[in-house]
Amino acid sequence: MTTLYWIILATFIISLISFIGALTLFLKERILNRVLLILVAFSAGALVGDVFFHLLPEVVAATGVEEGPLLRIFLYLIFGFCAFFILEQFLSWHHHHAVQHPEVKSFSYLILASDGLHNFIDGLIIAGSFLTSFPIGLATSLAVVFHEIPQEIGNFAVLVYGGMKKGRALLLNFISAITAILGGVIGFLVFKNMEGGILCLLAFTAGSFIYIAASDLIPEIKNERDIKKSIVHFSAFLVGIALMLLIKS
Repeated sequence: MTTLYWIILATFIISLISFIGALTLFLKERILNRVLLILVAFSAGALVGDVFFHLLPEVVAATGVEEGPLLRIFLYLIFGFCAFFILEQFLSWHHHHAVQHPEVKSFSYLILASDGLHNFIDGLIIAGSFLTSFPIGLATSLAVVFHEIPQEIGNFAVLVYGGMKKGRALLLNFISAITAILGGVIGFLVFKNMEGGILCLLAFTAGSFIYIAASDLIPEIKNERDIKKSIVHFSAFLVGIALMLLIKS
């Protein structure tokens, strides 16, 4: 049961990150934007590092590098990439809808529902990672944490922009976030006796992390025209990668 306790602890900590959106109430927009971009760069590096230092090496080692199983695993990787592409298109459409009609309250609840699904999947991912090994579980949980920080700040801002009161936005954002715990428990119960299922989940995770880093995070920082800021962002990206490498060793 020790593994289940780690899964619950990791997903609970990740759920608490939903409250970080309150920072938008105290930080000046200029400072917040600067910090956010550094966090985005760092989380992109952490996701990429987790994929290539933890997830894919574990999957390849477990398959024995036989063509049949390896092909199936990489199909799940592609499926993870495509699934998050579809999920992001859904979220982007609603973000666009909110800009056009910020008075429509239903948009805020759609964001919460979509984020709840995303967090549930994070819980499944963390469960599969801890069931594989503690180091992989820790590395993947940290990668999710680093990604969730800027995302939750953005979610809170969008909910408030959509007309929701700040206290209610924080509460509902937290309720949406704790679906990660549910995903973690269900993932543990489903995958604890399914080694092949865990490998497929790790491949799915690798695909989703590659998509998030390449499509969501890196585009936010790669068009920076200020050379000093670009160096800071790239350095943060490398630090994220280095952290994943240190955890592996």
